[in-house]
Amino acid sequence: MIRSWQRWNDASRKWLWILVVVGIVASIPVIVQRVQTESSANKVEIVFNYRGLLDVASYQADPAAYMDEQLDRLKEAGVSTMAMFESTLDELSKARRIMVFNALDAAKMTQTVVSPESNYTYLVFTSPENEQQLRPMIEETFRNLDVSVTDWEYMNYPGLIIGMGMDEAVMKPMQLDPIAFNMLREKGFNILPRLSDNVPYDQESLDEQLSFFAANGVKRILFDGEAVTGFKDNEAMNSLQGFADLLKKHGIGLAAIENLKAPQKGLNKLAYLTDYNIVRLHSLADTEAGQDAKTLADRFVLATKDRNIRMIYLNASPSKDAAKAAITNPINNLIDSLQGPEGAVQRIENNGFEFGQAEAFQIHDASWQKYLKALVVLGGVAFCAMLVSYFIAPLTLIAFILGLIGSAGLYVLKPTLLEQALALGVAISAPTISTILAIRKVKEIGQAHPGISAGRRLTHSIILYVKTAIISLAAVPFVISLLNNITYSLVLNQFRGVSLLHLGPILLVAIYVFLYQGTSVWQELRNWLRMPITLVWVVAAGILGVVALYYLSRTGNAGTLLPGEAAFRSFLENTFGVRPRNKEFLLAHPLFIVAVFAAFRYRWALYAMVIAVMGQLSMVDTFAHIHTPAALSLIRGGLGLALGLIVGLIAVLVWHIIERCWDKWSPRLLKP
Repeated sequence: MIRSWQRWNDASRKWLWILVVVGIVASIPVIVQRVQTESSANKVEIVFNYRGLLDVASYQADPAAYMDEQLDRLKEAGVSTMAMFESTLDELSKARRIMVFNALDAAKMTQTVVSPESNYTYLVFTSPENEQQLRPMIEETFRNLDVSVTDWEYMNYPGLIIGMGMDEAVMKPMQLDPIAFNMLREKGFNILPRLSDNVPYDQESLDEQLSFFAANGVKRILFDGEAVTGFKDNEAMNSLQGFADLLKKHGIGLAAIENLKAPQKGLNKLAYLTDYNIVRLHSLADTEAGQDAKTLADRFVLATKDRNIRMIYLNASPSKDAAKAAITNPINNLIDSLQGPEGAVQRIENNGFEFGQAEAFQIHDASWQKYLKALVVLGGVAFCAMLVSYFIAPLTLIAFILGLIGSAGLYVLKPTLLEQALALGVAISAPTISTILAIRKVKEIGQAHPGISAGRRLTHSIILYVKTAIISLAAVPFVISLLNNITYSLVLNQFRGVSLLHLGPILLVAIYVFLYQGTSVWQELRNWLRMPITLVWVVAAGILGVVALYYLSRTGNAGTLLPGEAAFRSFLENTFGVRPRNKEFLLAHPLFIVAVFAAFRYRWALYAMVIAVMGQLSMVDTFAHIHTPAALSLIRGGLGLALGLIVGLIAVLVWHIIERCWDKWSPRLLKP
């Protein structure tokens, strides 16, 4: 019975490989539709924060003239859209449309004594036009908040008394400044409204507002704050559904800011309810706007090309420069980053994009995908079972059967978890299996040809390098097809388990190298456990721990770059158009080639494969960044392999020279 089961397990490996191939073939049409989706929207929109520009202008000797001049310069530089926040009394005051006073100031101005019973806000309009356009908006806002609003007059200028303290009143959001809105439209700018969830949801009022936006060419809305409009009232009013219906009615979509510390509440649901009429937006913080113009240009170009970004959002704010004894701002620097042959606009166009109002991706997701994905799931489970077979062969069939049962259960209970778990399992399995097969092949050739020549060692090393990469990349079709959902492209949903992907293959290959090279696993384990622990081992373990922590810190977007690394990355990007990963072509790939070359003669060199597997898993991880176009990820992986081969051949030459020198001089050095 045991022998029969063992034969079944041995035979099953061939059938598991066949299922893997079937899964790869089934994934091809799904991948084609993924590429079609990614290429369906190529318009890039540059947005400037109007509120920031207003802050800068408020420090100028002639704010109106300065504002007019900068708007013309920004328009010429490629900025086509102005982001407008919901207006506040503070913003209207900076725009010189009103003057705002607290109760104490008002008492001094009217030469009266301040009342201890009232702490109101006083405002006057600076022109009849301002009063005509702003008074109804201000009155409606505060009366909707159950705050009293009465007429007031100061030196024959009409105004209002608002029954609320000034510090709070100046923060209350109102509709967009209609005067600024009309001025910007006359200048030829599109408007990107920034709406908040700071006032009670009102379907009728919002319908009227969106109707006005649509009539004035507004195509997208960007939310301000931690939640989308209507989120707070959704439980009581089903307001997100109501808001989504209004957005669809008026043909207005959404924008999502990338890399927020926490996603805006309700955005995922609102995106779903609007059929994912949403684009990704890259926001440049005002504290970053002073960076070198070329650095900023590189950043904008990379965002559009590498991360499916279709809106670039520029912020600027004034700052006090004590050294210059002046109030400075980064507007000139931002314009420089956009203009010229090395500016972002020209380079983005060179990459095949055009400038205009950003459009959402047209989702290609045919109904037949679910049938092909079933075959992909079957192949993915087979791939994971293959990994089990190389460590615990008797459990191969059991692993496959349990994998199918678990997949069926997750499909019923939580399909998204099935996609992510299986994608992670395959992403770990492929580079681990490919590296194990390479180790086995090295041992097989070494045993068959003990005195193999350097030339044949190099030939076998290159062949194994290519074969190993092909097997590792076999995971890519599974990862792409399993995660082929617009929510991943828009980063509304993310691939989970990145740290596990970066550690799993290293740990598994280490186990294989350390425990599966002798007569039995238990014997090797006992040998390692019996080794005396010395100070050298303790120091080595500490160093490995620090290296592992640093390695994991580099797997995310917040990793700290080494000195000069940013410049080197920029050089690679500008030289090749797509930046290969440093750890692939400078470390892991060359180490793989040298380790295989050396292992034909020195078996201990196989221990280096524990580090070399990093290159294999990194190639797969590249494709797990679903917001990066698949074609670009393929180019990145290919460049890494090609450059890694070149660096590896140089390293082999150096190693061979060391070998020859050792062969020549070691007999003399070791001679008693």
